[in-house]
Parts: sequence; C-alpha cells; structure tokens
Amino acid sequence: MSTLTNLRKELKSKANPKRAKSSQRFFKTGKGEYGEGDRFLGVVVLETRKIAQRYKDLGFKDLRTLLKSKVHEERLAALLILVHQFQGASIDGSKITKKEIFNFYLKNTKYINNWDLVDGSAPKIVGEYLLGLASINGSKKILYKLAESRNLWERRIAILATYAFIRQNKFEEILKIAEMLLNDKEDLIHKAVGWMLREVGKKSQAVLEKFLKKYASKMPRVTLRYAIERLTSGRGGDI
Repeated sequence: MSTLTNLRKELKSKANPKRAKSSQRFFKTGKGEYGEGDRFLGVVVLETRKIAQRYKDLGFKDLRTLLKSKVHEERLAALLILVHQFQGASIDGSKITKKEIFNFYLKNTKYINNWDLVDGSAPKIVGEYLLGLASINGSKKILYKLAESRNLWERRIAILATYAFIRQNKFEEILKIAEMLLNDKEDLIHKAVGWMLREVGKKSQAVLEKFLKKYASKMPRVTLRYAIERLTSGRGGDI
C-alpha cells in the first residue's frame, strides 16, 4: 500500500460527518458560492497537520494527486507538506530546492481554491521565496501578474504573499497590490487587503495612515474596517 494511499486512509479514519456538514456551510460550497463543489471529511486542522507531518516526504507526483482531489482536507494536507518541504529546502543543490517547490506551487494554483488553503501557504511559499530574491530585478513581477488574474484565488495569493514582506518591514508590494485591488468585486479580496493593511499598521502606523488618507474614500467599507481595526481611536478617527 503506497504512502499516498495510507495518508488518505488516515484522513478518512478521522472523518466526522457532522463537522463536514458544518464545514461545507462555513466554506460556502453551495451552488454559485466561492467554494462550490468542495467536499469535506470533517477532519480538524490539527489532525490534518499531524497526518501531513507523517507524510512530509511525499514527492510532487503524489502531492499533485492530492491537490487535484475534490476532498478539501486532502488538498490542505498537500499544501501543509509543501510548506514543510519549502522550509527545509535549500536554495540550490542536489535535493529538492525552494525554486522547484515555488514553481510547482504556481503551476497548481487552480487547486489552491479556498481561502484557508491560500492563507496557510501563500505567505510561506510564494512570499518567502520572493522575499529571498528581493535584490534581483524583476523577481516580484509574478505578484503583480497574480494580482491581475481573473482567478479569485490567484489574486488572494498575491495579496497574502505580501505578508512575508510586511513582517520584514517592507511595504512597497503590499501598498502597490492593495491599490491594484481596491476595485475588486470579491468580498474575500476586500477582507484580505484590509487584513494585510492592518498588518502594515502594526509595523508602522504612519505608513498605514498615509495610505488611508489617500485611498480610504475609495476603498470598500469592509477593507477600511479591517485596516483600521488596530488603530488607536484618537488617531484613527482622522482618517
């Protein structure tokens, strides 16, 4: 029995139909909703993480099979494994490299198709990889290409990837991409942009306030609400 088969068997052994039904409502899997058709086993994230850890050496072929699965927890397990492999990979060398994982991730974005899948992987793979190439001209073009995508999840990958830069007090990417996405039609993008702007404010309230003074009147209300959540009432009230 292959390790891929074992992983799937372990996930199924932790299935909880009641939780699965709740997850399908929470992740909007109904007709016409953003997660339409997504199937859940009802496995809690902690258990999925523990199982993924035991299969952390799966190769790209098996990981691609998991990513193509209709089962949400199988796709999540694949991404958790990829994040683990990325964190232990070298920049170059004979073993799997960060570049190979990054490229594999970008080739499979169509399967990274719910907000939790994006949020738990984009900063740690796309963001961290591009942050490591920050000194190379043109290395961050992929962020802007993703931000212009017609695919909701690729746009969310773009904005969430900037979290890696924000943590290092690098704000150019988040501010540019936030501006690009101000008129996005999707609520999930509005929330993600607001969230990342809030993270900017934690690092530099002055940078956030400068951005808000220019764009607050133009951005969706949910974006603004998320962005100013951590601002002090005295200063935030002037935005």
